[in-house]
Amino acid sequence: MLSSLLNPRRIDGSSRFYYGWIIVAVALVSMAFWLGIRSCFSVFYVALLEEFPWNRGDSAGVQSMALITYTVVAPMVGGLIDRFGPRRIVVPGILVLVAGLVLCSTIETLAQFYILYGVVMGTGITCIGIVTYSAILAHWFEKKRGLASGIAVSGMGLGTFFLVPLSQSVISIWGWRVTFMVIAALVLVILLPANALFLKHKPEDVGQCADGLRADGTFENTCSNNTDRRSAGDEWTTKKIFLSGRFWALMGFTFFSIIGIWIMLVHNVRFLVDQGIDKMTAALIFAMVGVVSSIFRIFWGWLSDRIGREITFTMGILCGCMGVGSLILLESSGMKWFAYSFFIFFGMGWGVAAPMFIAVAADLFKGKVFGLIYGFVEAGVGIAGAFGAWVAGYIFDKTQSYQMAFILVIVVMLLSCLFIWLAAPRKFRLPSEI
Repeated sequence: MLSSLLNPRRIDGSSRFYYGWIIVAVALVSMAFWLGIRSCFSVFYVALLEEFPWNRGDSAGVQSMALITYTVVAPMVGGLIDRFGPRRIVVPGILVLVAGLVLCSTIETLAQFYILYGVVMGTGITCIGIVTYSAILAHWFEKKRGLASGIAVSGMGLGTFFLVPLSQSVISIWGWRVTFMVIAALVLVILLPANALFLKHKPEDVGQCADGLRADGTFENTCSNNTDRRSAGDEWTTKKIFLSGRFWALMGFTFFSIIGIWIMLVHNVRFLVDQGIDKMTAALIFAMVGVVSSIFRIFWGWLSDRIGREITFTMGILCGCMGVGSLILLESSGMKWFAYSFFIFFGMGWGVAAPMFIAVAADLFKGKVFGLIYGFVEAGVGIAGAFGAWVAGYIFDKTQSYQMAFILVIVVMLLSCLFIWLAAPRKFRLPSEI
């Protein structure tokens, strides 16, 4: 069986095995580490604030620095994957990530934290992020793009579920320095071999078609013509990309939603602790956000293949706004049970973002330079995330409350709904995909 997976060309034409689902599994595991590690910042944030005399705005700025690094590196990663394939980029990136995690265990100053977490680790983690696997999955799936994307990015929530409470437990027992080392070991043992052994760029590399189907819907092992019908004769250049109205609508849709999401990801544990919830319970609530989001990433992806990306995203964002509203009510009423409605509804809302990012971008721009285009999108995501991580800390430092930050989350998430309707992916999906 392992031999068949490592050498998929050996599968005969009568087999119904489609290697694209192995790619989905690799993406799921990788994105579990990608967002799981980034989400762990929220528990490291609490521990570091207790050990060092840093204010919240400056400390949260470390996450902003990591996202700025992501902004710079993401387009380069996407373009390099288009040119050289994913393994030559991902494997070295994982080694940089491991080095960054190990070095973070040695920090003594805020400046060191900015450099080691924000730059070194930020560079490595970009290589296992959504930009990498979006550039790959766009080639492997057409009809089931939403479902495949949803399953792949469900790893983001699973990573949050496992790594956040694990990190909090290790911090409680051995401290945050050991915790960085433990995460580095997990990346080296699990993530490196998964990508080095199984990652493939396109279905043509293993003699298959997108979705493993012919045009008539039957399975086949080779493709006589698998060109992208939408992009034929319309090669995208950087100039064309930046002059395209749909590109800027796509940027707005992702940008505004990420501002709100990153405010919540960075600050929700600190907020819950401020409200009298103990650290482990707060970490577990955040972990449950990840579980709910994982389930709904698959659901929203599947649903969007059937009713459209715009309607699906709007439904999800409205759920997310209800979750944020729960935290506003928690602070104003003191009723801690609102923390539970928070993880349910915000988990649902967070779950709609990533599968729609991948699916909408591929609907609009799939082609030879899709990795570069999605890299630009993720650069905008990095800027938005950096701003969101910082601005909530700044608002708290000025007002001693997260209320205005949570109101900002609701506003920007609703704005993101407007921009997905302006991007109008329904107008660009191929007839066979609808």
